[in-house]
Amino acid sequence: MSSILIRGGHLIDPASNLDARRDLLLSAGRVAAVDAPGKLDALAAREHAEILNAKGLIVAPGLVDIHVHLREPGQSHKETIATGTAAAAAGGFTSVCAMPNTTPVNDSAETTRWMQSPDRGAVVRVFPIAAATRGSLGEAITEYGALKAAGAVAVSDDGKPILHDAIMHQSLAAAARAGLPVIQHAEDTRQTQGATMNAGAMAFRLGLRGMPAEAESGIVERDIQLLAGLQDSRAHLHIAHLSTAKALEAVRRANRNGLRVTCEVAPHHFALTEEAVGQYDSHARMNPPLRVQSDRAALIQGLLDGSVDAIATDHAPHCVHEKEQEFERTPNGVLGLETALGLALQVLHQKHSLPLSRVIALLSTQPAQLLHLTGRGSLAVGSFADVVLFDATATWTYCAAASKSKSRNTPFDGWTLPGKVHTTLSEGHVVYEGNS
Repeated sequence: MSSILIRGGHLIDPASNLDARRDLLLSAGRVAAVDAPGKLDALAAREHAEILNAKGLIVAPGLVDIHVHLREPGQSHKETIATGTAAAAAGGFTSVCAMPNTTPVNDSAETTRWMQSPDRGAVVRVFPIAAATRGSLGEAITEYGALKAAGAVAVSDDGKPILHDAIMHQSLAAAARAGLPVIQHAEDTRQTQGATMNAGAMAFRLGLRGMPAEAESGIVERDIQLLAGLQDSRAHLHIAHLSTAKALEAVRRANRNGLRVTCEVAPHHFALTEEAVGQYDSHARMNPPLRVQSDRAALIQGLLDGSVDAIATDHAPHCVHEKEQEFERTPNGVLGLETALGLALQVLHQKHSLPLSRVIALLSTQPAQLLHLTGRGSLAVGSFADVVLFDATATWTYCAAASKSKSRNTPFDGWTLPGKVHTTLSEGHVVYEGNS
């Protein structure tokens, strides 16, 4: 494997507390050296390293998305592991964690290994998240130890909550023994049957049934009580796509009480409100739904003050014909991999002055740490050579028709965003170039 010298860029690596002009030498798929500009030229020459000019660019650890839907096995008409990871690379992501709501559900070691096979054509690293219960039916937990041995990095029934108290208690206890986080889709489906958007005045005007904020916060509060009852410091509860102020406050209280409760927020929830539904725009239908401005403001504040641990896209591709239906019949979900960095820079960095290093931490370093992805989310010597080069100030226009994804379902088509990705490298291989 050839060596690459990334020269002349501004390196930001939150894991190493580094934010300065540095050159970066990659060799054999790892970070070989980091030094001041020009200091690595002689070493690079001896290794016959390829030179990658990063002048004017931010050099950061490859982004890590701990919540994506790659649709394989079984739903390759929407996305494949190959197309989904190509979209990831275009967005600057070098590691993605794939949810188990596939066909069949990923509740076995065999399926977990199948997803990681080179035959799938992934261009970035895929880390499967296995089902917490068999078939994601919420009735009996899966074999967590075997799933972890096969490569699973967490368990979740994402798309469905683990609703029964006894099953969630078993899941938290078994996952603690296995050293895996439990990722919960926090939704009390007893309160959301037939609901298609946020509960409130707008849903009333549109004649749609709404999901109350309490359907999310109630499950979060229940899960925190179960976690506290375990009295096991190994137990880790992670709340997927948190969307309400009430749920975030419950997470804050849990952390103040010393519990290991973490959460993620999706870019669409901090960039949009329920107003984006407009006149039944199916591209604005998702679960959890887009909320009111007070919830959006609370999520932004949580991202600014550190209460939110990660940004995760919940990338959820659907076919065009599936989204071209009545709002109530269209499936939930939007694309997210190619717009996440731009939305985070626009909303958090430009509008709310969150330092660039904190944006990168939320998109890379911290999510890698949450799921124990060793050697990811860092540019320290010895880490995997996962790198993204981007221009933090250059603007670009997102065109859904040109997406690397197989699907086109996005509310951000035509948006002009900052943070144009120049190059993405996964384990030392160039997997995306901005002109490709």
